[in-house]
Amino acid sequence: MTGGVPSVADAVVIGAGAFGLSAAYFLAREGAGRVVVLDRYAPGSQTSPRAAGLFKLIQGDELRTRLAQLAIETVLGFSEETGVSLPVERSGSLLVARTEAHAAMIYREAEQSRCWGVELELIDAHEAQRLAPYLEPEGILAACSIPGDVYIEEPASLLTAYQQAARRHGVAIFGHTPVTGIRVRNGEVTGVTSPGGEIAAPVVVDAAGAWARQVGRLAGASVPVVPMRHQLYITQPIAGVEPSFPIVRLIDAAVYVRPARGGVMLGGFESDPLPLDPAGRGESFSMDDVPLDFTVLEQLTGLVDRNLPALRQAGVQEHRGGLFTMTADGLFLAGPVPGVRGLWTITGCNGSGFSFSPALGRVLAEWIVHGEPSVDIRRLSPERFTRHFSDEELVAAAVWQYTHYYAPPETGSDEE
Repeated sequence: MTGGVPSVADAVVIGAGAFGLSAAYFLAREGAGRVVVLDRYAPGSQTSPRAAGLFKLIQGDELRTRLAQLAIETVLGFSEETGVSLPVERSGSLLVARTEAHAAMIYREAEQSRCWGVELELIDAHEAQRLAPYLEPEGILAACSIPGDVYIEEPASLLTAYQQAARRHGVAIFGHTPVTGIRVRNGEVTGVTSPGGEIAAPVVVDAAGAWARQVGRLAGASVPVVPMRHQLYITQPIAGVEPSFPIVRLIDAAVYVRPARGGVMLGGFESDPLPLDPAGRGESFSMDDVPLDFTVLEQLTGLVDRNLPALRQAGVQEHRGGLFTMTADGLFLAGPVPGVRGLWTITGCNGSGFSFSPALGRVLAEWIVHGEPSVDIRRLSPERFTRHFSDEELVAAAVWQYTHYYAPPETGSDEE
């Protein structure tokens, strides 16, 4: 032992956000042995606590639908399984469209999601308002109610729950301990180095979020993700808003809202997003340094305030933002990293990492420990990127995925 950091482990997880903490907990639960988590900052302090906390069952394909179902099942059963408190609001949600193209998209996704076992109901605008009294029905052409959707009021509570559950399984978590090197011998991981010392380990998991690409380079490996800014705000309390009101996604505006702290949270996908690679920002860069721009959120609010009139007068109690990790195809990056045996990654959140972390961390841990995951996620493996992207190509593709998050199939892809 050097400075509290062990010299030997069975698995080292780099990054203590939602992905890393979930993977660490499930690695220990699945019997991986001695699991160590290292993070350059305080555990659970970067993008994950700045998330919206939304869980969404309607997804663009069957794999992500199954993972979304597993994620909600996992968080709803987390307290009973672990003995760790995790409040989850069973609010349900509404998908709402105000254009013909987005209405067609809701009908298409509802039909396929029902086939994949998602409980849902197509409703009219007035029923949508009955379910979500803060929503005005004007101009709504299609709406879908998904009663199984949930949200976590304070995203930091999931990170705390992961940490407590992981520690109960013997996981050692070290903050302010950046990984400075990944040891590779004969194409195989042998451990990591940090200011706290060297840890010999046959398994290393890159869950470093916005730093995942840099961490991969420490092993000479490619982890093709692009950090992209995402912002939201929470209003001051608004009379009549209840935590049980459903999440509302106005997909033609790429905006989501939900109850939050007595008011409403609003976030969305801006049309001219900001890629931001920490690699060029210095060693001390953290999420506190992400430049926020409230005018972007004002513009998004202007797209929906006729349906959410309470936003017009509501003051703002918090404006926050972090960095999504976007991939070229809008899918997660989870699995073994080609060319370096023992190196795994779980990143490429594409805007849904927080809510998928209970499922992806669990399934990746099964794959690592047992050699086979309970849900086949091989199509999410980094090996699908067989060609090298230039930085310019990767950024352009990532920007496209971000700006087409809720796009109908004629103009884009539905990648959540």
